[in-house]
Amino acid sequence: MKRALGKKMRIAIAVLIGMAAGGSIPPVHAAIDKTYEQLKLLVDILDYIQENYVDEVKSKDLIYGAAGGMVKTLDPFSQFMDPDLHKEIKTETEGQFGGLGIRIGMREEWLAVITPLPGTPAYRIGVLPGDRIIKIDDETTKGLTLIEAVKKLRGKPGTDVKITIARQDGEEGKPKDKDKDKVEWTTKDFTITREIIKIESVRSHVLDNKIGYVQVIEFTAHTSEDTREAIEKLKKAGSTSLVLDLRNNPGGLLTSAVEVASFFLGGNKLVVYTQGRHPESRQDFRSGAKAPYESTPMVVLINGGSASGSEIVAGALQDQRRAVIVGGRSFGKASVQSVIPLSDGSGLRLTVAKYYTPLGRSIQRDEKKDTGGIMPDIDIPVSHETEAKLQTQAEQVFEQGKDAKSIVKDEEKVKDLVLERAIELLKAREILGTLNVTDG
Repeated sequence: MKRALGKKMRIAIAVLIGMAAGGSIPPVHAAIDKTYEQLKLLVDILDYIQENYVDEVKSKDLIYGAAGGMVKTLDPFSQFMDPDLHKEIKTETEGQFGGLGIRIGMREEWLAVITPLPGTPAYRIGVLPGDRIIKIDDETTKGLTLIEAVKKLRGKPGTDVKITIARQDGEEGKPKDKDKDKVEWTTKDFTITREIIKIESVRSHVLDNKIGYVQVIEFTAHTSEDTREAIEKLKKAGSTSLVLDLRNNPGGLLTSAVEVASFFLGGNKLVVYTQGRHPESRQDFRSGAKAPYESTPMVVLINGGSASGSEIVAGALQDQRRAVIVGGRSFGKASVQSVIPLSDGSGLRLTVAKYYTPLGRSIQRDEKKDTGGIMPDIDIPVSHETEAKLQTQAEQVFEQGKDAKSIVKDEEKVKDLVLERAIELLKAREILGTLNVTDG
């Protein structure tokens, strides 16, 4: 039976090659003919394995393995999913799940934390943006795909998972030593109890000197509505300027990010565009003709945990000279994936385009060229230790009849230098706007 299968596949390839090779080969078919010849190599390997490998192997496992390996050569975000995994991913996008509360990406073939989400187990225990997850339940993550890692990290609420992280010494925002042999890493084990992850979209309050503060935690279906409501409440409370905090925001829905950016950009300005392989695949996303907060003075905060949608907003406001960007270089995750269902229930997640800022800057990080990400207008290095403390003191506790308060005592808090610089900039603008300048 196996031998027959191999022969059938050989015949199919031979027919295809023969069809392409019949008569003279036009130049347009030359590349196709070469592809068929190369595809024959896969059939030969399949045939040899089925006939000679020491153990019996299912042909479907070999084909799925070949498909997975093929897609893995593309980029960290493209992925072949077998039917079970494809079904699980679709189910998880439709409801709640038990998890740790982190967004992960790939850095130099290792799992990297893009950001922990506020209020989640990973956030509370001290996981930081940039941490590398090198083990899950004492098993190495080397070679794991993003989808496989997510599957291991998620599980039934109330169950524990152990992760081992590697953390690079140094300060966020400062260039790392290019000689990798000199880079020092420390490792730490965390045992984290999975919880139902519910994402809080927006937090807001009034800061000093009538400055409004809006933190967008993630771009969900309700974020634009929540952001507008928050700004309106701040205006009623007397705020006349705004700090938009996108630090540790991992992104989310593109439409939501574009809508938030459009609140501050009128005139049908370009917010972001995607570009695939072909010139005609470009797609522009623009603001509306009018913006409700087009003239509100504002500063945007970003750091190494700002990714995807938050980079789109920061890049648009920076390129359109609408806001000052303060903090550290963003993560640099800005590629577009399409999920394509396949005939047997499996699926293909394929990168089909990349995001670009209005001035044509690619947001996607290129480690070799050291490009990508959004560089702030004002770079303020922050140590990992300080980042962890800021995350902890931002966690609030609530009691009936009392205002929310930080879980960290006032005398133990660290200064948020990035936020303080933003406040200084907005205060200076307010003062300068009141000065009377005359010619001397």
